[in-house]
Amino acid sequence: MYPADLVKPMKEDLTIAGFEEVITAQGIDVAIAKEGTTLVVVNSVCGCAAANARPGAKASLDNDKKPDHLVTVFAGVDKEAVDKAREYMIPFPPSSPAMALFKEGELVHILERHHIEGRPADMIAENLKDAYNEYC
Repeated sequence: MYPADLVKPMKEDLTIAGFEEVITAQGIDVAIAKEGTTLVVVNSVCGCAAANARPGAKASLDNDKKPDHLVTVFAGVDKEAVDKAREYMIPFPPSSPAMALFKEGELVHILERHHIEGRPADMIAENLKDAYNEYC
């Protein structure tokens, strides 16, 4: 587990942008069961989360179509919520950071770490916007 004071600004980077922090398995069940579309961001302390994932997720929201619900869990901190979120992302292996779009509870789009690491935030944002335009 990472110290709370270390991850606080990393969590706030998304919560300030409108993402709901989820820390329990039940919270993930509720979030994904909501009507419409839900983007789940598995946040992380790694450099690619700071440079690519979080900025890409935030920039993706500058789009006419966007998810109805935005949630985030933090790998290495919110174990129960992360494990539950990853169950919904099967058959994809655990990945952090990761971003998954759900529509009516069904996984319709995912970006795993290997799609995020080494790619600029604007490319990640465009990938998500394409998914929003198709599913939202």
